[in-house]
Amino acid sequence: MSVFGHPFFVHALLAGTAIALAAGLVGYFLVLRAQVFTGDALSHVAFTGALGALAAGVDLRLGLFAATIAVAVLVGILSRRGRADDVAIGSVFSWLLGLGAFFLTLYTSSRGATHGTAGVSVLFGSIFGISGGQATVAALVAAGICAVALLLARPLLLASLDEAVAAARGVPVRLLGLAFLVLVGACAAEATQAVGSLLLLGLLAAPAGAAHRLTQRPYHALALSAGLGIAEMWTGLALSYAVPSVPPSFAILAVATVVYAGAFAVVRPRRAVSAA
Repeated sequence: MSVFGHPFFVHALLAGTAIALAAGLVGYFLVLRAQVFTGDALSHVAFTGALGALAAGVDLRLGLFAATIAVAVLVGILSRRGRADDVAIGSVFSWLLGLGAFFLTLYTSSRGATHGTAGVSVLFGSIFGISGGQATVAALVAAGICAVALLLARPLLLASLDEAVAAARGVPVRLLGLAFLVLVGACAAEATQAVGSLLLLGLLAAPAGAAHRLTQRPYHALALSAGLGIAEMWTGLALSYAVPSVPPSFAILAVATVVYAGAFAVVRPRRAVSAA
């Protein structure tokens, strides 16, 4: 039977492709704006939100999106011009992982020890366990994230390269930065379903980091980041299918890491990034 004859693989491919595309687009601006630490913080938030939802007996995805978007907004409000900084992030995220562990304990103790695997699923994802309906919803949400990212691309690029010039040209820098953080939060919640909260930073940062190193033309880098994300997702899924003992999340991130490492073999142009 062909690989596409297995529904679980088709569902994973549909959801994974859309999620990788969204992560590639959003991740490029994370790298460009030097806000990768924000993605790391939101991975902890995703874990806590998902476990909080499970402990409360509601849909895991509700907790994922509510927590990541709420914390993204909070960090944006506390930060300068909506651009998250280390102080603001450190002020709100250091205790989130401990809170997630508390929710995990609460969930397993109230629902039984058999539910302990839920924490592992949240941490490492379960893309091959996504149903057809979940895959469709994931693809639609990711498509919305992509649409907003492309809509904001031009002003966000200008604000990322030079805030002062962007503000002088009438770009609402703080509001734009806050909107971007919300977008990152939504993307982090979405990516958690594919690769888990522990590994989602790699999906956000590795393709974008490689693209940023390979080309200094921002729109080319944006497209390359998205393309690399999709290619790495497809390759990882195929590898995991061919070798069942290899978890899909590990395979996807292993491929992304190899590509990022390979990008160092290419001489990076020394001229500065421009909006041209």
